Amino acid sequence: MSIAYYGPHLRATLALGLPLVGSHLARMAIGVTDTVMLGWYGVEELAALVIATSLFQILFFLGMGFGIGVMGLIAAAIARGDEVIVRRSTRMALWLSGIFALLVMPLMWFSEPLLLAIGQEPAVAALAQDYLRLAGWSLVAVLGGLTLNSYLAAMERTQVVLWVTLAGLPVNAALNWMLIFGNLGAPELGVRGAAIASLTVQTLQLLLLIGYSAWLPMARKYDLFQRFWRPDWAELRAVFRLGMPIGLTLVAEGGLFAASNVMMGWIGTRELAAHGIALQITSLAFMLHLGIANAATIRVGQAKGRGDAVWMRDAAITVTAISLLIAVFAILTFILFPHFLVGLYLDASDPETPVLIGIGAGLMFYAALFQLTDAMQVVGLGLLRGAHDTRMPMVIAVISYWLIGMPVAYGLAFVAGIGPAGLWLGLVAGLTLAAILLMQRFWTGLARGDWTRDTRPV
Repeated sequence: MSIAYYGPHLRATLALGLPLVGSHLARMAIGVTDTVMLGWYGVEELAALVIATSLFQILFFLGMGFGIGVMGLIAAAIARGDEVIVRRSTRMALWLSGIFALLVMPLMWFSEPLLLAIGQEPAVAALAQDYLRLAGWSLVAVLGGLTLNSYLAAMERTQVVLWVTLAGLPVNAALNWMLIFGNLGAPELGVRGAAIASLTVQTLQLLLLIGYSAWLPMARKYDLFQRFWRPDWAELRAVFRLGMPIGLTLVAEGGLFAASNVMMGWIGTRELAAHGIALQITSLAFMLHLGIANAATIRVGQAKGRGDAVWMRDAAITVTAISLLIAVFAILTFILFPHFLVGLYLDASDPETPVLIGIGAGLMFYAALFQLTDAMQVVGLGLLRGAHDTRMPMVIAVISYWLIGMPVAYGLAFVAGIGPAGLWLGLVAGLTLAAILLMQRFWTGLARGDWTRDTRPV
């Protein structure tokens, strides 16, 4: 088939995916702003942020399954013209997201003993708890906003998601500048200042999304917030059964990276700080793939709602090709400009900076190694979520990341004595296996006709 044949799919995918890529990058940029500014403030504070956000992200990943899972349900329901399911699924996803965020807050409030128990330095653990006791409350806003993002994206209103996220960037930077360093008469709060800035921005973004979702003319027929307090137990169970495996899948992957943070902390504070910078750079590339994978979920969900296997196949081929091109660009960038990329996060006048740049630049080579497989595993997950297949991907993730990736990382880093590079080779191993198994599952299921049957969770 010619490139022209895929033209409509390419245009539709980019129209959906590029704003989602932009919104993911903008959301990531808030974290980058915190990292850069705390990197200027001090190495201990930067290390504390790395370990604190590792715990926050584990909990976020577990809870975000509801908001992500509902995207495929909504897209399929809209394609079928089922307004009731759109309303019920979204509303119960918001319920589950809020309940989850409140239930896990004690883990962040009392995080210092947990961090000490896993071998972190006392000063770093104390600073991390200071951050989490404030930033932890933003989990309600982040998970609620994620669900509304899925709701709007399934209606192909992804541009709004982008603009709302972008609006938070200058606010976060300004608040960080004031509260971390004590500028304009504000108190100098260090890591707590970064936490307050993030909490403020994420709350404002949620309020904007709520307001837009209530106002949007094409969404008024869904009556999303009418009698919002009323439970719908059947749909809550359906969203839970679809979303919880997604959350556990994300925890399996995110936990691999978080565990690498913990193990890097065993090696040293400098290594942990440099590792955090390298991971954040690779996360920026990952956000590109994640936005395309979100578009894949919507496109496959639409095809599932119509029962159109050919359309689903062509949409999947288009998404995969786009993500592969992004991966090639990321590989070249990481190999050609590692010192420059790591140096962006550090104060050139700090005597620690040359050491951190040396460590971080060395890790960027290994980051380049897993770009292709990282792209394919996240796209594979996006395709399967659109097909409402979430349980087996969870099993694949656990096997790939924890039975393969983690033992390889520990064995190479500590048993073989390779150190930081060994940890990153373990990441490569886990992501590669996941990519192979997930893509094989999607294409095998499509060939059998599994994904065009009605398989809503009950």
